[in-house]
Amino acid sequence: MKHFFTIILSLLFFSSFAQENLSLEYYLPKGVSYNPEIPTPQSVLGFVPGKWHVTHDKLVEYMKVLAKASPRITIEDRGKTYEDRPIILLTITSEKNHQNLEQIRNQHIQLTQNSKTANDIASMPAVVYQGFSIHGNEPSGSNASLIAAYYLAAGQGNQVDELLENVVILFDPSLNPDGLQRFAYWANTNKSKNISTDPQDREYSEVWPGGRTNHYWFDMNRDWLPVQLPESRARIETFHKWYPNVLTDHHEMGSNSSFFFQPGIQSRTHPLTPKLNQELTKKIANYHAEAFNKIGSLYFTEENFDDFYYGKGSTFPDINGGIGILFEQGSSRGHAQETDNGILTFPFTVRNQFTATLSTLEAAKSMRTELLRYQNNFYNNARKEAQTGSYIFGNEKDAASTYHLAEILKRHKVQFYDLKNDITANGKKFKKGYSYVVPKNQKQSRLIKAMFEKRTKFQDSLFYDVSAWTFPLAFNLDYTEKTTTSDLGAEITKLDYKKPKSINKSNYAYLMEWHEYYTPAVLYKILNSGLRAKVGMKPFSIENKNYDYGTIMIPIQNQRLNSQEIHAFLQNLASENHVNITGVSTGLTTGIDLGSNQFRALSLPKIALLTGSGITPYDAGEIWHLMDQRYNIPITKLNTEYLERRNLSRYTHIILPNSWNQTMGKNVIDKIKSWIRNGGTLIGYRNAAQFFKNNELMKIEFSKPENDAKNISFEQRRDFFGAQVIGGAIFQAKTDRSHPINFGYKNDKISLFRNTTLFIKANKQSYDNPIQYTKSPLLSGYISKKNLDSLANTVPFRHQSLGRGNTILFTDNTNFRAFWYGTNKLLMNAIFFSDEM
Repeated sequence: MKHFFTIILSLLFFSSFAQENLSLEYYLPKGVSYNPEIPTPQSVLGFVPGKWHVTHDKLVEYMKVLAKASPRITIEDRGKTYEDRPIILLTITSEKNHQNLEQIRNQHIQLTQNSKTANDIASMPAVVYQGFSIHGNEPSGSNASLIAAYYLAAGQGNQVDELLENVVILFDPSLNPDGLQRFAYWANTNKSKNISTDPQDREYSEVWPGGRTNHYWFDMNRDWLPVQLPESRARIETFHKWYPNVLTDHHEMGSNSSFFFQPGIQSRTHPLTPKLNQELTKKIANYHAEAFNKIGSLYFTEENFDDFYYGKGSTFPDINGGIGILFEQGSSRGHAQETDNGILTFPFTVRNQFTATLSTLEAAKSMRTELLRYQNNFYNNARKEAQTGSYIFGNEKDAASTYHLAEILKRHKVQFYDLKNDITANGKKFKKGYSYVVPKNQKQSRLIKAMFEKRTKFQDSLFYDVSAWTFPLAFNLDYTEKTTTSDLGAEITKLDYKKPKSINKSNYAYLMEWHEYYTPAVLYKILNSGLRAKVGMKPFSIENKNYDYGTIMIPIQNQRLNSQEIHAFLQNLASENHVNITGVSTGLTTGIDLGSNQFRALSLPKIALLTGSGITPYDAGEIWHLMDQRYNIPITKLNTEYLERRNLSRYTHIILPNSWNQTMGKNVIDKIKSWIRNGGTLIGYRNAAQFFKNNELMKIEFSKPENDAKNISFEQRRDFFGAQVIGGAIFQAKTDRSHPINFGYKNDKISLFRNTTLFIKANKQSYDNPIQYTKSPLLSGYISKKNLDSLANTVPFRHQSLGRGNTILFTDNTNFRAFWYGTNKLLMNAIFFSDEM
């Protein structure tokens, strides 16, 4: 035992001593001299990288100093994060290349244009986008960027000169500024003078939600394709401005791992990715292996990770003519930690990331012409194989959702057009002015197919991420494929929201249909202003116009504002939120009259969101973002740890996102039940189903498939169970449009995103199943046959009354990654119309 403690103490001393005596020589390659006029990282930071975790403000400060000191570097500020941090980019190349940078960029873009051969490939530099630490608590990448930037700015000699002459480097030192700042604060404030390497130390266990995510707790490495976040929009604009040949994405993984670089598992590559892409990835991997062999660092490749979902940084380039490369470093999660591979220090992880940075650049330099030709051929071949015809998408009742899908296409440089005339195709009506046409035969033909296709057959049954993301389904839009492009109107060069009509002044009432995406924002402001509003429970017609279920009525009489003020207020709301509101002069309708009891009075919701220990940050963040950014509805975030001491009577609705730890004390459960009985509405998501059942908040009967392993070896067992996971697929459900949960949806079918295996049996009373999966529900993505059989005819939504209140359950995520616009309104209906269910 004495010998054991001696070893532990010596290890502690070693890790502490090693970080106190750090120097740049630990990282930098031998045989390179450095320009003494270029500031070192420690001259600006006050410490050698690796001793402390760099905060984003210090990182930016150093990059600005480098750009000012070195003619090899220019810097730009591409926007702000939600926390107003700058989203910077360095362009690093030779001084000569900088003088002709725009010409180089234009020549590079020509590789992707409509030409059979590329001119002057032999003399063109390759373009490499290097992105660091998109997950804030995987910080070795961003800390390595300090050393890499210094090396590229100050390094002298033929090796560095040749590199900079042959490569243009788009250098993104922090893909997640807000998350990096949050984690650096945690790691630094919990660091001891005598570093504890015990994995159970507080330093290695962040408090919820951790630093992985951005401000709204999004995993930004899933947003390269949807492009919903400011950081993503900045980098996607840069990507399409340049179309880099190689893009690197520097991550971390479990502490007991070594270092991973791609390729990953070949059978899990998306079929639209050319085979040559993986061959080139493997060739580049040889450069990484050689570099890691020199420093003695362990590594592995062709395991675990895949290239299927195009929304990841390492996969997005693959559908855009480039090579995406994922780096995963075993994480110290702080400054030094005991692992299966010995004491893993933060400087060691930084050095590995720096090594991979340089090996990538060496590969790009050496394979320059090969990578440039691949990019040119990628687009030429894409045009050759592109089918004729087009996709048409739209929704005449919801112009805003149509706009937002078109906005994504615009960001990805996809050409699309107005619809020339109203048409009906495959039983769906598309209206001119509310629909767009996307020709298949264009530069981005492969990307378009990846976004619009429905795929249900796969080479492999395991996925690192989602297996489906069909965008028109995600936006709840009608869409169809046509074999011709005869419906093309004018090309959309400037995209704008559909302008609402001016509101005719009324002295009787105003009506707003509930279909448009931003109607919840309008209704909240109406109720928050003190005006009364009602919801129509049945369709009706008035003054030559039909109104659907869920139409909102704002009467004029007995309001706190006069008729003139109401008109001006609603006109402003309609313009701000792109919503049509109509004034009517009578209450007499065909159907329910405006004075009918079938118009139910609505009240202002006061919403709380459960957060903290046990809650999935992604799911909670999606709801917070939806309310705060999209609908401008204030929401209170309640920590589960303090729920017993909170006054729940302040809230009409409490939302319980997906959670992995559903243990709450009896006092808290009783408190929640009492609150519901007194009129509150508890809305639960995904795993909340089990919580509801266990605590008698809802009667639920689950359907569970049998997963007995037959002829499965020990080696195959992990893949066997992995194949039963629904990583993310799209399914069809039928809807009862008369039920308030479905107000605002014009079709009797809806597409739902699902990544759980919670199958709830339908109620015997059909009216209690307003959303129900069809007999053959799979639309796109992977699901095992056993799970598909179990899913058929089950229900993803359940409502139950409890006293004067309600419990509402969604088994599926209606707010997935901020781009699942099509089901956001299900949550809003659960909030505004819960008392009418």
